[in-house]
Amino acid sequence: MNPISGTRSKKVLRNKIENITRSAIIDFTFEGTTQDGNYDHLVDYIKTEKFNKIGICGGDGSVNQVVNALAHLNIPFGIIPMGSGNGLALTANIPKNPEKALEILFTGKPALTDGFMINNRFACMLAGLGFDAGVAHEFAEQESRGLKTYARLTTRHFFTAPFYPFTISANGLRFDTEAFFISVANSNQFGNSFTIAPEALLNDGLLDIVIVKKTAKPLLLLNVVKQVLLGKVKTAENSLQQSIIYFQTDQLTIENPSKAPLHIDGEPSETESRFEIKILPNFFKLIRPRAGVN
Repeated sequence: MNPISGTRSKKVLRNKIENITRSAIIDFTFEGTTQDGNYDHLVDYIKTEKFNKIGICGGDGSVNQVVNALAHLNIPFGIIPMGSGNGLALTANIPKNPEKALEILFTGKPALTDGFMINNRFACMLAGLGFDAGVAHEFAEQESRGLKTYARLTTRHFFTAPFYPFTISANGLRFDTEAFFISVANSNQFGNSFTIAPEALLNDGLLDIVIVKKTAKPLLLLNVVKQVLLGKVKTAENSLQQSIIYFQTDQLTIENPSKAPLHIDGEPSETESRFEIKILPNFFKLIRPRAGVN
C-alpha cells in the first residue's frame, strides 16, 4: 500500500481491506511501498511463503514500481485504485470502489498484459512528452493532491505550455514535427476516464502513439475530440497532414532536442534528448474482471 497516494484515509482503507480479507479466510500480509521502487527484500519472502497474488493499493506510479520489480516472479497482480488518475485500473475495468476492486483481486482472471521500455525505464501504461508531463511535474510538488488540483494545473498549463520540436522514427518512416504533447500509450486513457488512445489494448503487442501537433490552442481541444476520441487509428504517413497524428507500432525513436518534460505512468521523470521505446509483450499478469476479459 502506498501511504500517500490519492486523497483517501489509508488507515481506514487498510482496516477495511484487512477485515474483508480475513472474513474470506485468505492468508495475507501488508507491505508499504518504497520510495525508490526497490522490492528485492520481498523476493525470497514471497517465494518462501508461496504467495500467489500481489495486490497493489495505489496509483499508476505504485503499480509501475511494483510490477517492474516483481513481474519476474510470474505472480498475478491486482489493483485497488488509490491514485489521482488510475489509468491502468480504469482501462482494465477495475472499479475505484475498494470493496469491488478487492473482490476482483480475489476472484478475477489473470490476463497477460504488455509493458514497454522508454530507454532504460519501465512503463506499464503511458508515457508522455510535453504538456501533460509539465502538469505531472508540477502536480508532484503540490501539498494538496486530487482531481481538483490536477484540473486547476491542467487548465493553467494548457494556456502557458509551449510547443516542442520532435523527430519521430517508426514503421520505416522518419518525420519532424512541432507538438503540444506526445503520448505513448499501452492503455487507452490518461486516467480519470479521459480517453487519449481509443484503439489501445493492454495485450495487443502494440503501442498507440498520439502526437498533438502545433496549432492554435482554441482548436486543440476540438481536434482532440474529433480526431482522437472519435477517430480511428491511421498510419503515420497518412495522418502527417492532420493536426493530430495517431498510429500504432511496436517500437519507435523520439528525438527531443529541446528536452520537453517527460512523465512515465503519471509520475515526473527526468527527460532526455533521445528516446528508444519498445513494447514488452505479455510482460505481466493483471487480474481483471472475468466478464469481458480477452
